[in-house]
Amino acid sequence: MYYLGEIISLGVAVSWTVTAWFSDKESRRVGSTVTNALRLTLAVVFLAFLLWITVGHPYPVYADGRTWLWLSLSALVGYLFGDWCLFNCYLSIGPRFGQLFMTIAPPMAALAGWVLLGETLGWKSILAMAVTLTGIAISILSRDSGGHHLKLDLPLKGILLGIGAGMGQGVGLVLSKVGMQYYSAAVPADAPAMMETMLPFASTMIRAIIGGSGFVLLLALRKNLSGYAKAVKDPVSMKYAAIITFFGPAVGVSMSLMAVRYANAGIASTLMALTPVLILAPEILINKKKIRFKEILGLAVSITGVALFFLL
Repeated sequence: MYYLGEIISLGVAVSWTVTAWFSDKESRRVGSTVTNALRLTLAVVFLAFLLWITVGHPYPVYADGRTWLWLSLSALVGYLFGDWCLFNCYLSIGPRFGQLFMTIAPPMAALAGWVLLGETLGWKSILAMAVTLTGIAISILSRDSGGHHLKLDLPLKGILLGIGAGMGQGVGLVLSKVGMQYYSAAVPADAPAMMETMLPFASTMIRAIIGGSGFVLLLALRKNLSGYAKAVKDPVSMKYAAIITFFGPAVGVSMSLMAVRYANAGIASTLMALTPVLILAPEILINKKKIRFKEILGLAVSITGVALFFLL
């Protein structure tokens, strides 16, 4: 089938859009920390079942100490910090702008790869970063009434949370890459054939275990474990959490792995980064939000920056 990878990539973008939409709803219903704790708990259960039926072990078998160390660091940066920022960003400025800030994840990943892995950071990557950040600036800045100074169109808190979310995802991705390299080296030659395919899922399970535990610990420190228990007993909350988990670690991760298998990685990554565009539809049709031209222009410039980053 022609363009199978590209079609799957668009499916991933749709999946991330559904995840962002219901994450916002769930966070407003039970709070961002409870939402993260709940979805990561469900993710661990799902991934355990998936690993059990594919490699015969309902846990990240063969993972050594270095694997756990780096993937745990990835979870703390990507989940505990990054997703905490993202879900609170949704509460502050909504999923539309929250997803816009996620376009800075690739530049942050490039910077982290340069610092941690010694990866090359050429002028093309720097250009792509500049274009992406320019797009975000167009969306969130405007002239004051006198026309002499720039002002923020969004709350500073939401902007900082959005930046934190993009940084967390980008840096967390690089830390995951390091952890998966150690994981791959630790897998013995006589391991089940499916282990190579399931390695990203086993790695995700480690991250979900650490991240979920971190959010539960936060709830305990805030003396809000009752909020978690209440959410578990709430049918609507559990429905939202199940949708977030299904379209996130289940369908989203699976389809993203398939996308880069059947399509050029740069094209696939760019198409998967279209979530900020796709989320405009429910924002307009359901939430009746009015989208200004400069926001559309800024979004287009940011997506162009992402495309340049992967395709140059």
